[in-house]
Amino acid sequence: MTTLSSTPRDDGFRMPAEWEPHSQTWMIWPERPDNWRLGGKPAQAAFAAVAKAIAEFEPVSVGVSAAQFDNARAHLDHRQIRLLEISNDDAWVRDTGPTFVVNAQGELRGVDWSFNAWGGFDGGLYWPWQRDDQVARKILEIERCPRYRTADFVLEGGSIHVDGQGTLITTEECLLNRNRNPHLSRADIEVQLARHLAVERVIWLPQGLYNDETDGHVDNFCCFVRPGEVLLAWTDDPADPNYPRCQAAMAVLSEARDARGRRLQVHKMPIPGPLYATPEECAGVDRAEGSQPRDPSIRLAGSYVNFLIVNGGIIAPCFDDPRDAEAQALLQQLFPAHRVVMLPGREILLGGGNIHCITQQQPAAR
Repeated sequence: MTTLSSTPRDDGFRMPAEWEPHSQTWMIWPERPDNWRLGGKPAQAAFAAVAKAIAEFEPVSVGVSAAQFDNARAHLDHRQIRLLEISNDDAWVRDTGPTFVVNAQGELRGVDWSFNAWGGFDGGLYWPWQRDDQVARKILEIERCPRYRTADFVLEGGSIHVDGQGTLITTEECLLNRNRNPHLSRADIEVQLARHLAVERVIWLPQGLYNDETDGHVDNFCCFVRPGEVLLAWTDDPADPNYPRCQAAMAVLSEARDARGRRLQVHKMPIPGPLYATPEECAGVDRAEGSQPRDPSIRLAGSYVNFLIVNGGIIAPCFDDPRDAEAQALLQQLFPAHRVVMLPGREILLGGGNIHCITQQQPAAR
């Protein structure tokens, strides 16, 4: 595998929008018992349902530890799903896998961001994390894909969304957090994003969703649905702790222009819940030093915005919540040419994220 010393922008590469064609989607099999309850068995069933749903639209590659290989294969009995032995620390491939970039000729390369488990020793969610920091390199090695490595820049894929036309959206709560890149200013971070993703404009939302343990990843809060249009998690309830966050985001979005000078149309997606883990669900998680505690008093950061766009489909979470039907209807309205598939997202949410967090799209190369 070639590790390049240049940058994607200098080489004519950009990060495509999620709705551009994919060759496949990547996932990692969950097993970590201090994050997934009951030894990961309920989460494995949920991940398998996601993988099989995606496989109806495009191929899926799943990285799995040697110890879990046979078990994962038994769950993932689908001709479009391949398994690859990839050691890992946990299953969040959106954040540990590569961000793929393409050029005008359809060539494919990958950005391997430094990963520190969402904050390192200042609020990070577990230690060690070095196997997770190897996941992107291993995926690029498998795909024989040239690699850019940001040795001095920490980023997670869930902290950014792009429109494929030069605009990126993120949150200050995450990217400006002292536990990621304390040596870099906001302007420095914009330079890194421009160099590695070929974006020309960064739209900074103040915060992400309340209690999001990733320090406010944008993919749980706001995303592009097409150039010039975004979908924002929303509540009209002033008593909801998300209310000021939604208002602040709307204030930014209503004034923002994208890289092509367009004002943004903002669609509002209701926030489910409030959702909480039960005492029984929390009791099923092993205790380990340095790992995120699970407590039934802590509100879960549930969001319908945490969906994946695939070739001809939308794979989105539902929560057995009264707003599920409204969320599905809005997604179908926003993506009329796609088939919307809603899957139970609670087990994934209990581990700290949802469908977008556990997937990473690989753009189609020519």
